[in-house]
Amino acid sequence: MRMMPGMLPSAPESPQVKPSWGATLRVYLEPATLRMLALGFAAGLPLLLVLGTLSFRLREAGISRATIGELSWVGLAYAFKWAWAPLVDRVPLPGLTRWLGRRRSWLLLSQFAIMAGLIGMALANPQQGLAILVWCALIVAFASATQDIALDAYRIESAGSERQAALAAAYQTGYRVAMIWAGAGVLWLAARAELQATGYQNAAWTTAYLVMAASMLPGVLTVLLSPEPARRELPPARNAAEWLRGALVEPFADFLRRYKWQAALILALIAVYRISDVVMGIMANPFYVDMGYSKDEVAAVTKVYGVIMTLVGAFVGGVLALRLGVMRVLMLGAVLSAASNLLFAWLAGHGHDVHALIFVISADNLSSGIASAAFIAYLSSLTNISYSATQYALFSSMMLLAPKFIAGFSGHYVDAYGYSQFFVSTALLGLPVLLLVALAARAQRAPT
Repeated sequence: MRMMPGMLPSAPESPQVKPSWGATLRVYLEPATLRMLALGFAAGLPLLLVLGTLSFRLREAGISRATIGELSWVGLAYAFKWAWAPLVDRVPLPGLTRWLGRRRSWLLLSQFAIMAGLIGMALANPQQGLAILVWCALIVAFASATQDIALDAYRIESAGSERQAALAAAYQTGYRVAMIWAGAGVLWLAARAELQATGYQNAAWTTAYLVMAASMLPGVLTVLLSPEPARRELPPARNAAEWLRGALVEPFADFLRRYKWQAALILALIAVYRISDVVMGIMANPFYVDMGYSKDEVAAVTKVYGVIMTLVGAFVGGVLALRLGVMRVLMLGAVLSAASNLLFAWLAGHGHDVHALIFVISADNLSSGIASAAFIAYLSSLTNISYSATQYALFSSMMLLAPKFIAGFSGHYVDAYGYSQFFVSTALLGLPVLLLVALAARAQRAPT
């Protein structure tokens, strides 16, 4: 079979000669991998601050579960980032691009916008009105999605396909550590800043969110010190119509040409792979509040056990993807992600128990780390390097569109049926994913 540019072999998935364990592990010490660890932290920090952690803050401030669920639609900015991905892929930023290059200039601009939005969220008070807080959250979400576009392209262009699983694992490790800092860390900071034992205290949250804004600085420093990947020159456009065709149409047409009928199957899998985790995650923090867990309890459990199991999960997912192939680990991650939601249903009936919370959060972070490392490697393998930013943005946007939309109704569902049934329902949402992974793996092995 003649390979088209950017296309990966359909079969076999794994190389005939597997690397030694020593060679496999040394990949994690390479400079490109270590850079991706730091940049993954910068990418993961904003997400919970406009979704999960924000839901804890809003619930503590007395905002209803239904409103919290609807406000999660702020996260739809991540689901539509494909719309402006061609601009990030092609348009230079005056001054910055000449200094830093195409990828790093967009990374730096988006990081400064994230910091500005977080400062605005820090100074807003939800008990006095949600408008300012929501607008600042939208700025953070939009800038964070833009950072994701540039960073995904930077990662894909920084190494060959044989290194993408390791880069994905490092990225996911940094990403998950940042989510824990933005989840457990912000709760711990807010608890330390409280001046009284009970009640909502906005000043404590102000302190915590200002620290989160400052936590973007390591990502800024990494961008400034990292090399720009080799630029792939694109043929110059003769007119505006030709530029628009190359920027907007060709990235999607290229994907359809390369995968033909398999494209529909691949897009369906991408659209629902993380549905169990995303829909469940919006109500996780309101669940902790309603179950009587304090900020310190949630922070301590997530910070210690969550960090450990996240690191283990991302590392195991990356190593297994290198050794066994991405599709096998993709199936494992799908099974574990759905199963871990059933543990939250058990916890809802079990009552307030810190040891039980440790077990559930540990299992959830382990499964999420494995699934995410495999999924990022899978998405990267689908991308043509000529259109890396736009195509990867399309894939990662589709991953969030349906789950984020459904998650907006999660508060209404909990109000009507309770937490236990909600968590069971989110687990059942993962069943079609297993079928789609199996079909995608079969299609990948089939001759074309």
